[in-house]
Amino acid sequence: MAKYQQAVQTLLDEIGGKANIQAVSHCMTRMRFVLVDPKKANEKAIEAIPCVKGTFTQAGQYQVIIGNDVATFYQEFTKYAGIEGVSKDAVKSAAKTNQNPVQRVVGALGEIFAPIIPALICGGLILGFRNLIGEVNLLGGGTQSLTDVSQFWAGLYNFLWLIGEAIFHFLPVGITWSITKKMGTTQILGIVLGLTLISPQLLNGFSVATTAAEDIPVWDFGFAQVQMIGYQGQVIAAILAGFVLVYLEKFFQKICPEVIRMVVVPFCALVPAVLIAHTVVGPIGWKIGDFIANIVNMGLASNVKLLFAALFGLLYAPIVMTGLHHMTNAIDSQLVNTYGGTNLWPMIALSNIAQGSAVLGMIVLQKRNERAQQINIPACISCYLGVTEPALFGVNMKYVFPLVCGMIGSACAAMISIGTGVTAISIGVGGLPGILSIFPEYWVNFLLAMLTAIVVPFVLTIVVGSRKLGREERGLVTAGAPAAAESVPETTAETASQTPAPATTQQADNVLTAIADGRVIPLSDVPDEVFSQGVMGDGVAFEPTGDTIYAPADAEITVVMADTGHACGLRMNDGTELLIHVGVDTVDMGGDGFTLHVSEGDKVRRGDALITFDANKIAAAGHPTTTMLIVTDPGAHSLVTHTGREVKHGETPVAELG
Repeated sequence: MAKYQQAVQTLLDEIGGKANIQAVSHCMTRMRFVLVDPKKANEKAIEAIPCVKGTFTQAGQYQVIIGNDVATFYQEFTKYAGIEGVSKDAVKSAAKTNQNPVQRVVGALGEIFAPIIPALICGGLILGFRNLIGEVNLLGGGTQSLTDVSQFWAGLYNFLWLIGEAIFHFLPVGITWSITKKMGTTQILGIVLGLTLISPQLLNGFSVATTAAEDIPVWDFGFAQVQMIGYQGQVIAAILAGFVLVYLEKFFQKICPEVIRMVVVPFCALVPAVLIAHTVVGPIGWKIGDFIANIVNMGLASNVKLLFAALFGLLYAPIVMTGLHHMTNAIDSQLVNTYGGTNLWPMIALSNIAQGSAVLGMIVLQKRNERAQQINIPACISCYLGVTEPALFGVNMKYVFPLVCGMIGSACAAMISIGTGVTAISIGVGGLPGILSIFPEYWVNFLLAMLTAIVVPFVLTIVVGSRKLGREERGLVTAGAPAAAESVPETTAETASQTPAPATTQQADNVLTAIADGRVIPLSDVPDEVFSQGVMGDGVAFEPTGDTIYAPADAEITVVMADTGHACGLRMNDGTELLIHVGVDTVDMGGDGFTLHVSEGDKVRRGDALITFDANKIAAAGHPTTTMLIVTDPGAHSLVTHTGREVKHGETPVAELG
């Protein structure tokens, strides 16, 4: 008789039957279902199954928490149900069918931009700082900037552009690389494609709007001419070109014999992709940009300018996300030359402020989520200095509601700006310093608009986020967990008077030592509700500084995730069962960046290497490296944990079995 016969029968019935299962897979602790109709799942009945520790829905997947024995349960379930399990990537793809088109598009953009976020944050801070020292006239009665009066600041201003240009002008290279990485095709081809979009042989994309058509260089093929236009800073063209390359490569991979694949496929994929990028994708991108520019110009000159202001303020942030916002520079320049000023630029500066204020709301909401703050704080500073990409792609688009709150605040502020006639002397100074580009007679009006752009998004984000964000996203501890500072060791109530044992290379059999070098933290701080709420059991977590995970005690390896390499189960000599899980949601990486050093049935000693991981790959995939040590079955033991300090693997005690 199967071990889980009754449980799998009940689960199949309560989940809606075989017909309701679109796909199923499993990770180290959970069954992962994609359901045809998630509403058919009887959550209460499923959680009442003895071996089920809980359920939740995430990213279109209905997840049933089983524990270390999930592999056995999975095999019995799929056999009884008469269905075949699929890969985790297939489950992830199938889960997208439970998302609406907007969710799928936003999700795809998020996956493409996740590896680029660190560069965007760095570039945002650099460009914001350059704005302050080179574009803001603080000296000489408002006529000179720091770079005008100091050779040092002028040199620094020019030097920093080397990095800023590499990040923002050459953004298509990062995008095409990220797409090929996400889709599993040849990444170097993606990089080469991106380079062809920003080659110095081409007319710089930022100069196209101000260059006469007859002065644009062309490739002359005799029967046809193709304009040599670069796509510096463009997003839509790069995304479309990247996917053209991906699907061409996949097509030729299928039809090409393996013996000549390495020679034929790169050529047949890359050359047409570059040609299509410059003959189809590029022109389409510019047509979209021209359309937007014409709409903006008409709105500024119409009798319904307040409505235009509301729409422009509402939609400017999404336009930035497409890279098409650069077209507004040509409009602003024309307005300055014709009328001696522009009232378009103030609305752009206000949109920057509004999105930054939404991030400020996230900073308050996530004040106890240290990992989130590492992105939130730099993104907010960058936004307030006029560069919004880090905030948009790193924070606001990720959660969606801050983006919408910022858009609403921007719309309100834009109406005030246009309604009171706020006009800028020139373009180039965004965010909070934007007031320095406004004619002095409009400063009071612009300050009122700025205040609106700060308060409205901030308040809306706090109100909506307090309901939308989960406890783990806000970095809050579980109910009843101590809120003490991290430097205070965490212990169970029964042994609160005990202190952690000193570090030593010799430990008793009931002592669990650190599985990694780094810092040990309470389990409640883990950004995953299954672990942080103790669903899988009590334990501790680590923020590792090295790249290897070690055995916490003498034990036998009972289970390994051979296909992903991110987790393993152990059984100590007294029967205590342990789970080690490297990173959060790292199962999605499919084993990329992980190396298992053990197999099921192996005997290990305390301090033996179990798993090696690549922290950079985990970060690039958008996952935390937080690693959990869970006592899934303590038997008759009680557990005392010691957290809030730096530890060394194999030596520092982190838990004791009483």
